[in-house]
Amino acid sequence: MPIDAAKALAADPRESELSWDHKDIQLYHLGLGAGIPANDPDELRYTLESKLHVLPSFATVAGAGMAMLGGLGAPGIQVNLAAVLHGGHTITLHRPIPVKGEARSSSKVAAVYDKGKAAVIVLRSEVADADGPLWTSDASIFVRGEGGFGGDRGPSERLELPAREPERTVERTIREEQALLYRLSGDWNPLHADPEFAKMAGFDKPILHGLCSYGMTLKAVVDTLLDGDVSRVRSYRTRFAGIVFPGETLRIRMWREPGRIQVAVTAVDRDDAPVLADTVVEHA
Repeated sequence: MPIDAAKALAADPRESELSWDHKDIQLYHLGLGAGIPANDPDELRYTLESKLHVLPSFATVAGAGMAMLGGLGAPGIQVNLAAVLHGGHTITLHRPIPVKGEARSSSKVAAVYDKGKAAVIVLRSEVADADGPLWTSDASIFVRGEGGFGGDRGPSERLELPAREPERTVERTIREEQALLYRLSGDWNPLHADPEFAKMAGFDKPILHGLCSYGMTLKAVVDTLLDGDVSRVRSYRTRFAGIVFPGETLRIRMWREPGRIQVAVTAVDRDDAPVLADTVVEHA
């Protein structure tokens, strides 16, 4: 069914309650590969409740990520979930995420773009607690076969990589069981766990969640170029440019620029095939 962009954009926001505590934070961090070496003081900030801080990308799974997914049921949006791909994600932090929290999320369709053979739906969630705004999350959802409704094509700029060697390059190997652990934070899509389902979707085996690569990359940036200080992150955006499989290794290249770090992520095992592109961490 064609998307009714005007109806979707005019719909009232959907409200939902979110809550989390240290166990949710620790599980999320472990799903990103934190805790190696287990006794490393830098890793204990991600795994030990008495020293815990919260990686800002936790915003993508807070409340099991239901605030974002609920937007696909907005008025005017009736799509086949099998045709849905996560095209990109942006988080803007208004202040550090607390280790324990109760908050309200207000989610709506912020934009609908017509790419011809596909549509892009931008789902925006504004999250606040009793002390005020916490974060804004924008998920760009690519829906195959739903374009052609005569809407705006939307932005299509690509971010050029700096014409110099990166300041830092690190490699992060994805554990074989990492997708199985990461999905416990709320993304139960069998594409990331069931080999038969993955084959039906056109893959040789289950793939890693794009948002897991997203979180792994932010952790690498914080740990190597932001002095391990999660509170310095102001915003983080990326475009999901390709897949990666458990057992493979991510190559994360980082360039320092005033007030921000530009990042490119590739799969070492497949001749540096793109994984994350147009990736920027803005920081204090």
